[in-house]
Amino acid sequence: MKLMQVFEFHFNPPKQSELASGQAKLIFDSFCYEPENIYEKRVGSLYMVGVLKNVLPQNFKFLENLARVIKGEYYSPKLHSQEKSLKESLRTANEFLEKIAKSGDVSWLGNLSFATLSLRNFELNFTKVGDLKVFLLREGQVIDIDRKLRFQEIEPYPLKIFGNIISGKLAENDIILVLTKEVFDYFAQGNLFDKIAKIEPFDEKKLREILNNKKEEVSKISGICLLIFLSKEILAKKRGAILPQPEKFSLKQALTPVLSFIKKLIKKPRLPLLKVPKLKLPHPTLPKPTFPKIPILTFPKLRKNLIVILVLIFFLALGAFIFQKEKEQQLKEYQATLNQIQEKMEQAENFLILKDSSAATQNANGLFREAWEEISLLTKIASTLPQNLSSQVLLLKDEISQNLYQLNKLVEIAEPELLFEFNSREFIPQKLVFDVDDLYLFSPYSQNLFKVSQNGEGTLIEKNQKFNLAVFLTDSILFFSKPNQLINFKEGEFSEIISLEEPYSDFDFNNFSSYKSNLYFLDKKSGEIIKYPYLEDLRWGSPQLWLNSQTKKAIDSESMAVDGSVWVLNKDNSISRYYAGKYQETLKIDFFPEPRDFSKIFTLSGLSYLYLLEPAQKRIVILNKQGQIVKQFQSEKFDNLLDFTLSEDGKTIYLLNGLKAYQIKF
Repeated sequence: MKLMQVFEFHFNPPKQSELASGQAKLIFDSFCYEPENIYEKRVGSLYMVGVLKNVLPQNFKFLENLARVIKGEYYSPKLHSQEKSLKESLRTANEFLEKIAKSGDVSWLGNLSFATLSLRNFELNFTKVGDLKVFLLREGQVIDIDRKLRFQEIEPYPLKIFGNIISGKLAENDIILVLTKEVFDYFAQGNLFDKIAKIEPFDEKKLREILNNKKEEVSKISGICLLIFLSKEILAKKRGAILPQPEKFSLKQALTPVLSFIKKLIKKPRLPLLKVPKLKLPHPTLPKPTFPKIPILTFPKLRKNLIVILVLIFFLALGAFIFQKEKEQQLKEYQATLNQIQEKMEQAENFLILKDSSAATQNANGLFREAWEEISLLTKIASTLPQNLSSQVLLLKDEISQNLYQLNKLVEIAEPELLFEFNSREFIPQKLVFDVDDLYLFSPYSQNLFKVSQNGEGTLIEKNQKFNLAVFLTDSILFFSKPNQLINFKEGEFSEIISLEEPYSDFDFNNFSSYKSNLYFLDKKSGEIIKYPYLEDLRWGSPQLWLNSQTKKAIDSESMAVDGSVWVLNKDNSISRYYAGKYQETLKIDFFPEPRDFSKIFTLSGLSYLYLLEPAQKRIVILNKQGQIVKQFQSEKFDNLLDFTLSEDGKTIYLLNGLKAYQIKF
């Protein structure tokens, strides 16, 4: 019976006529090799997937040549392990690519994506470079197993294209998927991962039915899906997580060198035989000479050494015995902790039966969070645990996290919608503000303004002025420049500079909000909130210290938003609400993942929610105005969040992440 089934799906590859004429700009291919003899069986099967973009005509055989080099070294007649063979084949591949680069052909740099997988007896070793995705489907779950290689990039010359290798243990009915980026995007949008994962038992006919039902959509994409289904387990063993298995301690193996040394020492010595010549005499022969037997214990130094060695052996054996017992006891404690965590999960799931009860949901959330904290401690040492225990820990952690994400309304976005990407040589934004139709970006450190329309078109607006803060008024944007200057921007035109009256000496405005055209500034240093009442025709009255003299100042504040009440985000991640200059309440924020460091709060008078930015955890959080969680959006792409704003109806969030502006519609 075959141990695995391999499916290669090539979606709309370039035509031979395009290759022959040199018109193809993208080539891709997959390469599958099974062992052909007993020597090749020791390293197992080899699978490769490659993509080359912006390909030149002379490189149409590039992927094929690279695969041939890797295969040749992998199946070379050397007594290497599976992992060692893969490492050697990748080293040879790096040398091959370096030779090409030295010859002057570097067109493939930055355009190559390539994945190599080896599989033997359900032991998986793989590596990849570029945009390819590698997933494991197990028991209906979709697991991303190439995260460790996600940020590995092609290094500049001297070349080292292929780097780290990930190793792990697979099991019966596991499915490995290797996909090019466009195919991955299509599978993700069409929920094909979940559909394939739920095929039970796995059947080629059902797999093809899923794809055949999408013929029209499939005709529009180009790329590869390599699917490997492991249909039969070799050893009757519980499946393990994709982690290297720790070596087991062997007392016999540890003491073998010592025992060998002792045997050599106590081996009975033999004295050389003395040859006595025969004497021919007429008299009776002399008696044969005798030599006394010298017992080994007559050597005092050797006897003393033996005693020391025997004592050493005793203590080594005793230490190994104690160590083994302690290890067994530790494993029992870990297993007991896992059992307790599972009990908490069962209690939490029982609470969730009462779906209409907010108290029951809160109790379930609390139990899941306790279980998360406990399982997180075990996760840190999972790689040192036996494989079956390590697998339990990781699977339990995934289950807890899924429940917590659902209860805390956290949405993970793999590919957020990119609105615009800046060129660092032209403009580097730091902040953004939205008016009725367009997004405007600016920086306190450089002049000019940049407009991005809703269809993603960008325009630089030249202005010999630096802007620190901005707010949207009824029909214009009001920019603020330190220490006290305002400039209104309406219909593409800037107004004259407006100077605000200084509230007190040594003031420093850090935050800026508007409500009914009245201006509110937060001074973090003094903890004061200063209000400038609106008069008319872009004129504002004298500054007022808005906080009541009996109210505690907002000294430990981070950000501010105004919608009639003033919402102050504190450095401890709490939110204080003020009204008519007086403190009203502090919202209790309690959700998962626990807040670390919120940087900005935002709301508008027409919106029902508070919006919080947290760069540390790559997310934006939406709360109702009672502090209850409404939605969270998180993405690995949000790795440098600087600022955010909202459309006027609150249905679109605009985020500035480094040089990229994303939008989230909900």
